[in-house]
Amino acid sequence: MNICAVHLVTFSPTHTSKQVGEAIVRGTGVSEIMKTDLTLHPAGKLEIPENTLAVITVPVYGGKVAPLALERMKDIHTSGAPAVLVVVYGNRAYEKALVELDAFASERGFKVIAGGTFVGEHSYSTEQNPIAVGRPDVDDLQFAETFGAKIRTKIETAAEMDKLYAVDVNRIQRPYQAFFPLFRFLRKVVKLRKGGVPMPRIPAVGTELCNHCGYCAVHCPASAIKKGDECYTDAEKCIRCCACIKGCPQKARTFDTPFAALLADCFKRQKENRIIL
Repeated sequence: MNICAVHLVTFSPTHTSKQVGEAIVRGTGVSEIMKTDLTLHPAGKLEIPENTLAVITVPVYGGKVAPLALERMKDIHTSGAPAVLVVVYGNRAYEKALVELDAFASERGFKVIAGGTFVGEHSYSTEQNPIAVGRPDVDDLQFAETFGAKIRTKIETAAEMDKLYAVDVNRIQRPYQAFFPLFRFLRKVVKLRKGGVPMPRIPAVGTELCNHCGYCAVHCPASAIKKGDECYTDAEKCIRCCACIKGCPQKARTFDTPFAALLADCFKRQKENRIIL
């Protein structure tokens, strides 16, 4: 069977999920491509045709799919379109995020034919506390393109839609995780919480550096920053994606959470991307 088009649906405040999704789409070799970027706006009511392959890529926050991504995808539906689901996580763990995304997509009529877990630079990563810096890198994106090519082969091999089999994302191979770094991380997290160490809720702003260019306000997915009042962040809206920090031309924003040092120390070993199809 043939797929007429590919529809990339992505939520990507720091562009990691978007890069992976675009590489997968390139790998399919399909020429008709549509894109729905949910980073700043909801999809609204969107019906994806059965003969279109949906590629859905989202980031993982705290072991779950970014809640704002799910909120903005809630009105996307289909009557059996094949879907590729990908979660991008910051080299710690994606926990149940892929299973969560699978349940969400299946409820909206998608037939999940492939899944992937990819590593992207952690939102909390800084020069002082590097966490999967630069990922997805060239090798990651090549892996994603190859994944896309395999997906196309799977689709073309199926005689008809009924023969295009779904996958159980629960069976995807987990990346290797050494026991002692994980144990050290969990022990230190417990110590931090029991010790009452203050945790920042929103980024800090160096008022002497901020020139009110408005970059953060324009690129904040949750509209937690307003143009003209860039030194204020609405704590009720902020999702700590750190898009405002990574993109600030003046380096005026920081998010000094003790978790950054823990993640950098305990998860130095780079995890591998995994796929199932």
